Amino acid sequence: MCKSTDGDKLPANSTLVPGAGSVHLSAPMLWGKGIIHDFKECVWQHWWKEMINFNQKTVAVTLLVFITVIAPTLTFGAVYGKSTNNNIGAIETMLATSWIGITYALIGGMPLCVIGSTGPVLAFTTALFNIAKNLDVPFLTVYAWTSVWLVGYAFLAAFFDLTRFVRLATRFTDEIFALIIVSIFVLDAVWDPFSETGLFWYLSPGHQSHAPYENDPDYNHLTSALLSILLGFGCTWLIFFFRGFKFSEFFCNQSIRTMVHDFAVIGSVIVFTIVKQFGFPDVPTETLNVPAQFEPTYKCCDASCRTQWPMDCADQGAPFGTRPWFADFGDLNGKGWVPIMCAAPAIGAFLLLYLDNGITWHLINHKSHQLEHGEAYNYDLMLSGFFNMVNGFLGLPWLVASTVPCIIHLQALAETDRNGNILSVQETRLTLLFSHLLVGLSMLVLSALELIPLPVLYGVFLFMGLSSLPKIQFWQRFLLFFKQPAVWPSTPYTDWMKKLRIHKYTVFQTLFFALVFVVQNVKVISIAFPFMVFLCIPARLFVLPKLFEGWELELLDGEDEQIEEWVDAKEESIRNFEKRRTVSMGEESDNDTVNQNSEKQDNEMEKSEEADV
Repeated sequence: MCKSTDGDKLPANSTLVPGAGSVHLSAPMLWGKGIIHDFKECVWQHWWKEMINFNQKTVAVTLLVFITVIAPTLTFGAVYGKSTNNNIGAIETMLATSWIGITYALIGGMPLCVIGSTGPVLAFTTALFNIAKNLDVPFLTVYAWTSVWLVGYAFLAAFFDLTRFVRLATRFTDEIFALIIVSIFVLDAVWDPFSETGLFWYLSPGHQSHAPYENDPDYNHLTSALLSILLGFGCTWLIFFFRGFKFSEFFCNQSIRTMVHDFAVIGSVIVFTIVKQFGFPDVPTETLNVPAQFEPTYKCCDASCRTQWPMDCADQGAPFGTRPWFADFGDLNGKGWVPIMCAAPAIGAFLLLYLDNGITWHLINHKSHQLEHGEAYNYDLMLSGFFNMVNGFLGLPWLVASTVPCIIHLQALAETDRNGNILSVQETRLTLLFSHLLVGLSMLVLSALELIPLPVLYGVFLFMGLSSLPKIQFWQRFLLFFKQPAVWPSTPYTDWMKKLRIHKYTVFQTLFFALVFVVQNVKVISIAFPFMVFLCIPARLFVLPKLFEGWELELLDGEDEQIEEWVDAKEESIRNFEKRRTVSMGEESDNDTVNQNSEKQDNEMEKSEEADV
């Protein structure tokens, strides 16, 4: 750095941009103004453009979103069946995903967001089932009344613009949440220590995928495991290989290279499905857990439907029927106070709705994603409450913005440069509409879904996780712990901050990431996952400013334009300092020259006088 002379100093970093690193809450739009504003800005203004921008990418992304959505939908459906005694199952989850996805695509405010099942909501539903069981009231009745209160809370929050508090989240919170999502991708695809999910779990002889063949003398679990691992990692490799053609020199024109890039995922799934079905038809691999037919999962022993077949009537050869699609609000078992009591658990359900939706919306609408069609937090929160009220009436699972499919959807619709930076995004409603139409149509041909090997889908999930890592600054800073400082990449924070300060910030962020990660993966406390993520916001607002200066937080946690503003101010201050320093040195040089000339003249006069004498 430049050294000052004669008391001239560079301006302090903290004075370059007033208020650097501070976070401000936007002014509220009360009394429903926020809902109206969201509708006008996001739906009314852009709806037609988003419904007619059909192109090649639309087809490719539609198929990708369908694959991304159908696997977790069926998985969550199976878990819901175990957790709610089949009151909610795979068919109910598919139906909910399909109708909400289609409806939201048509009237939603932010159609890049994909609605689906999440772990915290599943955990809360399980807790509500246990409450209903303890009350000796049918679960679907309690569920329906809770849904009524839920939509009321959602409407009040949207009416008074309470969603603005989610916007206090900064890069600090967003990147913790993003890295959690990436960890879900990678662990679920490779090896999840918290559940028997992932390719390497197939090596265990006790894995559930081997159970149907335990009495088959010709079955070898290691053969099945090896094929599954090759299918999964092979699919991941082929996706990266296909996507690399976009900026390659192969093929005759850019249109073909772009097509290979856009259809990389669905093409790889088809290739490795064919490899499995025709290359190794006799080696069993795990497939999606698909229900047998379209009907409510709960099967009744008799007309009252209070007992479940076959668990409660094992000697009965066939079920009497299935549960009704609509919940009976009046089936309270003589406890007329239950509808009022449901207001209490509905508060917890609303907080999950608010946090799961809000954090995902904030992550998707980050300024670096270059979205131009606006944000509709209040309008979409109101819609989410309404959708889940209808689901409560029908005995379908509550759905919220599902982060993993949302990120996949956004990245698939984005145009990026060679470094993965988003240049633009095709903001459309068609991909969400068509993909969820496919989910609905798949209920008519459920057996066809069993053709896709589950290991191939693991390969897709692994690709999604690995492709997201380079875009997360938190991950890039974490890698600096293991890099030689001389070869660190040039970024605003590495150029202007001390290395120990950067590491200190990364350690603090890593601790919060570890906290959220543990809560998310421990089933007993997983319901608190959104709350833990939300706690990152006050940590950033009140704790970090005491540990770091505002300009440091600006470089590490600010928006791109704010960082650019500070860097420009810093460079301008250096230029001004150098200019003043040059002028100052010039003046000193001129004074020295005058003095030297004067001394020279005096010496010459003395010599002349001596000569005269």
